[in-house]
Amino acid sequence: MSAASFSLLFVLFLVASTAIKSGLMLRQIRHVAARRGAVPEPFAESIGLSAHQRAADYTVARMRLTGVETLAGAVFVLALTLGGALQAVHGLLTQAWPAGSLLHGVALLGCIALASWLIELPFSLYRIFVVEKHFGFNRMTPALFISDTLKEGLLATLVGLPLLAVVLWLMGAMGKYWWLWVWAFWLAFNLLVLLVWPSFIAPLFNTFTPLGDEALKSRVEALLQRCGFKSKGLYVMDGSRRSAHGNAYFTGFGAARRIVFFDTLLDKLAPAEVEAVLAHELGHFSHRHIVKRLAVLAPLSLALLALLGWLVTQPWFFAGLGAHSQDTATALALFFIALPAFTFPLGPLMSHWSRRHEFEADAYAAAQTRASDLVAALTKLYRDNASTLTPDPLYSRFFDSHPPAAIRIARLQALPE
Repeated sequence: MSAASFSLLFVLFLVASTAIKSGLMLRQIRHVAARRGAVPEPFAESIGLSAHQRAADYTVARMRLTGVETLAGAVFVLALTLGGALQAVHGLLTQAWPAGSLLHGVALLGCIALASWLIELPFSLYRIFVVEKHFGFNRMTPALFISDTLKEGLLATLVGLPLLAVVLWLMGAMGKYWWLWVWAFWLAFNLLVLLVWPSFIAPLFNTFTPLGDEALKSRVEALLQRCGFKSKGLYVMDGSRRSAHGNAYFTGFGAARRIVFFDTLLDKLAPAEVEAVLAHELGHFSHRHIVKRLAVLAPLSLALLALLGWLVTQPWFFAGLGAHSQDTATALALFFIALPAFTFPLGPLMSHWSRRHEFEADAYAAAQTRASDLVAALTKLYRDNASTLTPDPLYSRFFDSHPPAAIRIARLQALPE
């Protein structure tokens, strides 16, 4: 393939993926806005018109911001590649370190990561302090935002830069099949993160306290025993410091597994509803959804690294993306900058797979608790989190990891108690 042909192919994929995303977001905005005036029949008795309209307005506001962010991201990608920005940064850094050296490569990738963060920063600030605040969700203060940002930056420096250094060293030192070594290292690193995240990293940002409600604790422990799930502890996280949104999740694996409830979730739901939400999460565990996803993502990541191992040897890959330097750091940067444009068609498949998992987890929860309790919990969460009840079907098929509210509730209501 020639460099010119690859440049054209890249631009076509980038423009097509951006246009499809933008078109689907416009469909979502129009579809939700057109149905703002009436609550869907399945929710007419449980969600008021004002709450439904608030959810519609919230969805439209988020979509508009995401649309602008998507366009800005596409422009940024073009600037880095065909616009020559990546090559320009590469040249500037050669004044401090030799091109192709480990320090030069780490600095190059670090600069690209910093530039990406700077591009995203205005959107994050607007999302948190304008959109979320307008709809009553934001509880993040400027001081807390700065504190979180500094902690994230410190983690990125202490963990991210050494990680990049190891990857670049493996790429340069392990010969033709370096991608096998990088893949093994990447898997091991992710396993380590799963182990240390609950105890060492998450507490840097939130406070975790043991679940103090003895009645709820007994109820949850009985559910865990029925489901054969062993946990290191039940914790409540101070999610209300940053947002009014509620959630619950598992973290860690093996002996390090923890169950974490947002304090906002416990404030909104009755004990039976909390139990039903947890049973849904246990459904993911019972059906081994995480293991199944890893079983797909692990070989997929290996295939992508093998592809990069081949592309590194192809001059048209570098020239087609606006670079004349052909070192490993440049290859790694170009690959992950360009990759989303080419992998966009996989998005709907992953979303469909995720929605199937959600249906399976719902069915499991209905078998372990009561379907009506999960319906009541989901209805409250849809209302309190301002989740739209009327998403555009095509948009939902492409992007939503969870089934639309009406379809999900209907399936639950059809299950036996």
